[in-house]
Amino acid sequence: MRTDDGSTDATALAAAIRAGELDAREVVQESIARIERHDPDLNVIAHPRFEQALAEVDAGLPEGPLRGVPVLVKDLYADVAGLPSTKGSRLFADGVATEDSELVRRYRAAGAVVLGTTNVPELGLNASTEGQLFGPCRNPRDTDRSPGGSSGGSAVAVATGMVPVATASDGGGSIRIPAAMNGLFGLKPSRGRVSPAPYPSLLAGPVSVHHALTTTVRDSALLLDVAHGSLPGDAFGAPAPEAPYVELAARPPGRLRVGLATAPGDGEPANAEVVAVLRRAADLLTDLGHEVVETTLDYRLEDAQGGGAVLMGSGLVAAVDARLAALGRELRDDDLEPFTRLLLDHYRATLTGADVTRALETAQRVGWRLGRQLSSYDVLLTPTVAEPVPLLGTLDTMRPETVWEHGGRFAAFTSVFNLTGQPAMSLPLGSDERGLPVGVQVAADLGGEGLLLSLAAQVEQAAPWALRAPGY
Repeated sequence: MRTDDGSTDATALAAAIRAGELDAREVVQESIARIERHDPDLNVIAHPRFEQALAEVDAGLPEGPLRGVPVLVKDLYADVAGLPSTKGSRLFADGVATEDSELVRRYRAAGAVVLGTTNVPELGLNASTEGQLFGPCRNPRDTDRSPGGSSGGSAVAVATGMVPVATASDGGGSIRIPAAMNGLFGLKPSRGRVSPAPYPSLLAGPVSVHHALTTTVRDSALLLDVAHGSLPGDAFGAPAPEAPYVELAARPPGRLRVGLATAPGDGEPANAEVVAVLRRAADLLTDLGHEVVETTLDYRLEDAQGGGAVLMGSGLVAAVDARLAALGRELRDDDLEPFTRLLLDHYRATLTGADVTRALETAQRVGWRLGRQLSSYDVLLTPTVAEPVPLLGTLDTMRPETVWEHGGRFAAFTSVFNLTGQPAMSLPLGSDERGLPVGVQVAADLGGEGLLLSLAAQVEQAAPWALRAPGY
């Protein structure tokens, strides 16, 4: 899927297909061939639909900005009609989607060709993609290591060129964490930017949002142009952008005041190797003319993680109870992994409506505090993940103690911006001593995706990153 200028991103592919320089069927066939070649080692694909995809190409695709571009869809609250909708869980494994999610419908209307769904951890509750239903997904730079989560399958698919882009979702860092661990660009949009339909869950409103993982900034902007916009009746809606995101990404960002933080709120600073990459990124921003000022993020880590945990727990109880009601039976011992079952039992026994209200109030208070801080800075610069890429098994949901011991560090910098709803992105701007990717996070105030994309495009031009993992 390499065009004449050496690019492999979706923007270039779509342009080449429109110009008649590439054939859509051949592009899709090459993508399928790459999946079949690399997936046995990496375990990316949850459910393929290769024959259906080729039949759709042959029948004629819509004349949209993604016409002929092969994509994969994360198997978590983003359904593809006719495919299993498992959410990475044995409890949901025999469910089949009867309709496309709104995100998938918009991609298809733009001409994208859906090749299947990607591996996810159970119900998206892990920062690593190594659940029991599909088995562990592997980082292509070191197959003994995690690809991140919960969009790990999508990240590996893009990092290895199986597809140029893949959908992802982010309820605590699940776009940005795998972006950081796979050398990709990952933007979490503002709350309400992309409709969650047809899933009216609590987490789909205040905390989690859909978008994509990409190699280039312009692809992320293009996909956001395709996907954004609330449906009538959506509980949340973000302000409309002043121009298409592709145009906003192409504009110079101007001179920005950047707040640099090495610790999440009042928590412990990130690993020294991670901080070294962060400081090099700060130097790059300074060289580009921005003012970088060290600061401390104005929130308590306990508030951010505690509030998010309650919202996650209430959503988990609601999702499991609804599934059991649909099945007409009680929960069985083998329905859920031990970590998920532990969370479920805890929140079923302890959670009250008042707890949920307090968590939502905490989210607002934290949002106000960071919002005030963003009146002094245009953007905030932090590590994406506090630690280097972990070995598989470091976050093992079959051994809940591993998640309790390590899990908080992997979402320490990302989850607060889910709680506040503010947009944040991960940029692939370095590596650790093993040569594994390290990401830096940049966050803006609500509705600030255009500013983030503009800054990201400037950084991308000044310090371009590889479009694929080495060897792929």
